[in-house]
Amino acid sequence: MALFRTRTAAVYGIDAHLIDVEVDMYPGSGRDFITVGMPDTAVRESRERIKSALLNSGFGYPNKSVTINLAPANVRKEGAGFDLPMALGILGAMGIVTGADKHLFVGELSLNGALRPVRGALSVAACARKQGITNLLVPKENAAEAAVAEGVNVFGMSHLAEVVRFLANPELFTPVQPQDSFTDSTGEDGPDFRDVRGQTMAKRALEVAAAGNHNVLMIGPPGSGKTMLARRLAGILPRLTFAEALTTTQVHSVAGMIPPGTGLLTRCPLRSPHHKISDAGLIGGGSGTPRPGEVSLAHNGILFLDEFPEFPRNVLELLRQPLEERSVTIARSNMTLEFPANFMLVAAMNPCRCGFFGDSTHECRCTGAEIQRYLSKISGPLLDRIDLHIEVPAVPFKEMRSRNGGTTSADMRERVARARATQQSRGYYNALIPSRDIRKYCDLDESGERTLEMAVRRMGLSARAHDRILKVARTIADLDAGAPHVSAKHLAEAVQYRSLDRNYWT
Repeated sequence: MALFRTRTAAVYGIDAHLIDVEVDMYPGSGRDFITVGMPDTAVRESRERIKSALLNSGFGYPNKSVTINLAPANVRKEGAGFDLPMALGILGAMGIVTGADKHLFVGELSLNGALRPVRGALSVAACARKQGITNLLVPKENAAEAAVAEGVNVFGMSHLAEVVRFLANPELFTPVQPQDSFTDSTGEDGPDFRDVRGQTMAKRALEVAAAGNHNVLMIGPPGSGKTMLARRLAGILPRLTFAEALTTTQVHSVAGMIPPGTGLLTRCPLRSPHHKISDAGLIGGGSGTPRPGEVSLAHNGILFLDEFPEFPRNVLELLRQPLEERSVTIARSNMTLEFPANFMLVAAMNPCRCGFFGDSTHECRCTGAEIQRYLSKISGPLLDRIDLHIEVPAVPFKEMRSRNGGTTSADMRERVARARATQQSRGYYNALIPSRDIRKYCDLDESGERTLEMAVRRMGLSARAHDRILKVARTIADLDAGAPHVSAKHLAEAVQYRSLDRNYWT
């Protein structure tokens, strides 16, 4: 047999697409090994890994020329995951294995024939299910992740020889069972809000943000607890739903960030990139096939940007699309990919370069022009997309030494879970209420109308800020024992969270 076909998949974005691996063998010197179909460097280098793996696994290597076509040929193929199907194609052309075209294979080969893990195993499993392929063979480290996709028999393999034995006697192998790791439990040990002394108002604002999935900006002097507060926010968010966990796991899988042997990621991710990050690192992209950035790795979780104004302004401006559309579109000459980016933005910053503008205990060394230059790094349109602006002042000595830390993360998590359950019955979290439904869910009484009108006129709020105040007020009402209507007191608290941009940026 000189021509043999196997099947694999290539990951683009968070989706995988079926790839046919066609192997042709013909008389030659045995040194010719040609791969066509737009392979990248890693795919072209696979010929050396495949030759060594075949020889060291005891199968030998044919004294013939080999041509491998990866179809469709108009799509770029990247990564070492094509090693296994290409090696099986050669073995099939040698007559050693049969029936490989009935299964889907993915895996990188080491020189001794052992299989190494690859990226995007969950997406590959979803592709196999969509294409009606029953069996998927992956490296053992990827098996638990791929087994999450229902309707596909996933087999974890550790060596090329083991894959050959499977093709000879598939009935002797048992598919991997999905890990029963998904649970609706809402809490795990971690940093507790009780550890943060004082900052009662900031804790309340973060509870509101968590309950409605709102973006939040914290402004305060160094050492006031902004970072401590932000890092405890993930601890009051409920576990991900199954649908959320599936998408979150796919993104991290494509990025190669799933620990070996891990199934679904069920906890909300917390991403905290350094302020020197590039635009591709934050939004996604890179050379070749675009990869997900921090905004996508924070999907269904929190993106924490500390020292907010220290990020390059052009990088921060790129946040405007994902904050509005909850996704990121990256265009290349030969493809356009979309990554999910539904995250909570939590930003923290000092009020000026030295950090002590407005602090009663320290003297600010910045001039008025320097303060405005520092604050102007955050543009008005970006600031408008942040729902809550809260001040985090220095903690007084008595509160710092107090033994009572106030409310605990467990108590806050319970209230947040109840509020989010109410919102899920409407179909979306409050931060995502579409404009057409704002009046439906955020209806105001006469007193509330007057309060809102006064706030809009006095503060000069934009239409976007007007809508975001209503959404925050709806969240406050949901925390208030699920109040059916937004009252004046809910609206007044929501307006309070929009005052700092007028204090600092005007």
